[in-house]
Amino acid sequence: MRTLLLLAFISTSLLALAQGGRSGGQGENPFKVTGSLLDASTGAPLEYATISLLQSTDSTLVDGIVTDANGKFEINGRPGSYLLKIQFISYQAKFISVTFNRENRLVDIGKVKLSPDSSILDEVVVTGNKSQMQLELDKRVFNVGEDLANIGSNASEIIDNLPSVSVDVEGNVSLRGSSNVRILVNGKPSGLVGLNNADGLRQLQGDLIERIEVVTNPSARYDAEGSAGIINIILKKERESGFNGSFTANTGYPYNHGFSGNANYRSGSFNLFGSYGIGYRENPGGGFTDRTSFGNDTTYTFIDNDRVRSGISNNFRVGTDFYINEKNIITASGLVRISDEENTTEITYFDSDRDKVLYSNTYRKDIETEDDNNHEYQMQYKRIMKGEGHELTAELQYRDNREVEKSSIDSANLFTNSELVKYQRSINEQIDKNTLIQVDYVYPFGEGKKFEAGYRGTIREIGSDYLVEEVDGQGGWAPLANFSNEFNYNEDVHAAYSIFENKMAKWGYQIGLRAEQTYISTYQRETDDSKKKDYLNFFPSAFLSYKLTKMQTVQASYSRRLSRPRFWYLNPFFSFSDPRNLRAGNTDLNPEFTDSYEMGLLNNFNHSSLYLGAYYRYTTGVIERVKTVYDESENSTLSIPRNIGTENAYGIEANFNADPLKWLNINGNINFYRAITNGSYGDLELNRDTYSSRFRLNSRVKLGKVDMQLSGNYRAPENTTQGKREGQYSIDLGANMDVMKKNGTLTLSVRDLFNSRKYRGETITDDFIEMSEFRWRSRQIRLSFTYRINQTKKRSRGERDDDSGGDDMEF
Repeated sequence: MRTLLLLAFISTSLLALAQGGRSGGQGENPFKVTGSLLDASTGAPLEYATISLLQSTDSTLVDGIVTDANGKFEINGRPGSYLLKIQFISYQAKFISVTFNRENRLVDIGKVKLSPDSSILDEVVVTGNKSQMQLELDKRVFNVGEDLANIGSNASEIIDNLPSVSVDVEGNVSLRGSSNVRILVNGKPSGLVGLNNADGLRQLQGDLIERIEVVTNPSARYDAEGSAGIINIILKKERESGFNGSFTANTGYPYNHGFSGNANYRSGSFNLFGSYGIGYRENPGGGFTDRTSFGNDTTYTFIDNDRVRSGISNNFRVGTDFYINEKNIITASGLVRISDEENTTEITYFDSDRDKVLYSNTYRKDIETEDDNNHEYQMQYKRIMKGEGHELTAELQYRDNREVEKSSIDSANLFTNSELVKYQRSINEQIDKNTLIQVDYVYPFGEGKKFEAGYRGTIREIGSDYLVEEVDGQGGWAPLANFSNEFNYNEDVHAAYSIFENKMAKWGYQIGLRAEQTYISTYQRETDDSKKKDYLNFFPSAFLSYKLTKMQTVQASYSRRLSRPRFWYLNPFFSFSDPRNLRAGNTDLNPEFTDSYEMGLLNNFNHSSLYLGAYYRYTTGVIERVKTVYDESENSTLSIPRNIGTENAYGIEANFNADPLKWLNINGNINFYRAITNGSYGDLELNRDTYSSRFRLNSRVKLGKVDMQLSGNYRAPENTTQGKREGQYSIDLGANMDVMKKNGTLTLSVRDLFNSRKYRGETITDDFIEMSEFRWRSRQIRLSFTYRINQTKKRSRGERDDDSGGDDMEF
């Protein structure tokens, strides 16, 4: 009831503002032509079609744009007579005369239906490719299939290749230096990500991904979760008529074998789509920790870690769009992910006294099996009402994720040459059940004005039953204290939002407010400890844009966000993968809150584009893992997340894309930032003032029938609250060639050419100093083949024909 009252309050306030805006004048009252494009045979919207406004006298380009996901467009002009050129690959182009004058400022051409051009359908050749990055009002869109290094990769590896995004040695994702990132699939939480983002991303095959959206300053329309922003993975789904699909097979070394395919069949009022992917991978990795401990006496510990992660994963997805009529659409879909992994970790401990004389040398072998089953079901209803863009959408989603991890641990004392014996075992059973209900309403009115409101409710239940046993003196199994526990976590979030947007000839703005009521309860069996938290928070957002010229746009934005503690940050059980480097959760954690500001300038040129931006984030309740000595006699440490204080983060960022020659494309990203953390825990001062940066440069060359790509990444060193992370660089190389009358594509790539992608860092405290190095995966060599049935290489949102003079990036 409280949430519904909040929705009514927000909606009434912003609608009143909208009505006031309507009565207060029309601003610059621009000259504008609007419309929507449909497939003549199926009635489906045509996305990414090119709309060009030409002078009627000499066909000079005045402006150009592409249609959105619903086939809609709007384009501005000045008084005069024009030709509107409408074109889409393999369809017959259309020309429509348009005249702007005082009495005819807004021209609505309605619904335009395009028919396939049968004379060129079998002969069409697409000379352009998708831009790897497109810039939109509130996000950056990465067409990951255009990066040759991504062929045969998993989602984690693809995300690690995105500008300003990084993945650490444990698979955790960070954006602009912050790990508080929300991972979505098709705009919603998904079972494909699983209980653990890191594991889920590694098991999701990249060939099933269409594009990835990075939203650094989300509006009120999005969940408030994720103070650094949102990474939204969009899966492939076709809407073209008839049967079409694509299939990819890949192999590589170290072992990386897989097959994936997606298919679509559309006829009349039905659209059926599905995809399947299977993959087997082995990822060798490892590293070391070199620790000096200052206790009653100085000791030295060197830990050598070798790891091989291997496993097979299956991803199924199937769904249908049912067009009841042109105004009512029902979509139903389901997905299943089944994975079986076997991970082998071998750790050797070398302990020395103050004179660096070895007094202990032990070996530990951990063989872990991991069975993961994820199911997701989704239903959506869309009602298109009177008026362009006037619609209501309702969705229901249910997810059920179950994971079982079993470990068998052997140990040997190398110092005394003892045999390897089994002495410990563990089992961890986890469940994650989620129900999501969402309703969104969009009401356009006036010229360029739009009102949105919606509700989202999520109910989540997570459970973890962890048992660690050790061989006792009688040869039986006994539970190990501090490591066995059952932990339950329940989270209900009810959110209501409202947004008002106004687009004029040069100015545009959007204001929004989101209210979220959160209820959290936790229970741990071993201590019979229950905790409950509930809080109501408001999250405003604002966007302002101004078109300086036809080729230059400036934008400013603000949003307030939060980051709730992750499940594993709350779960108090101790990890057991390495007893010298223990990790545990903290049930007393509170969420982080962040105020985020951003400003940017987009410059479009004839054959290039440049975006320059600056951002600032202020965060309270910063969560960081604090590492302390756990057991001095065992030379072990314990890492627990704590709310330590506040952080100010500043940064400047540049994205550029250029086509200096027809056969050459260069694009890149530069991000410089400074982070100032003021924190403490107990007697520990956890402060830092660090400068860091990240660079990415990508070049693509077309030599005859072969496309070649060279890309490089560099992450500069960065100070942490307890030490330092060293710099990191990597080089990727790839080439592809179309075969079989352009229905097939062969791709060869080498990821991390010099085998240099590894984490290196140091931790400095009063009690110990340690240096560590770890490589999550080694250099990968991959070969893949893709075959397309009734599909051409897709055009992108920003791609235009040679006579348009446009660019691949838009604002």
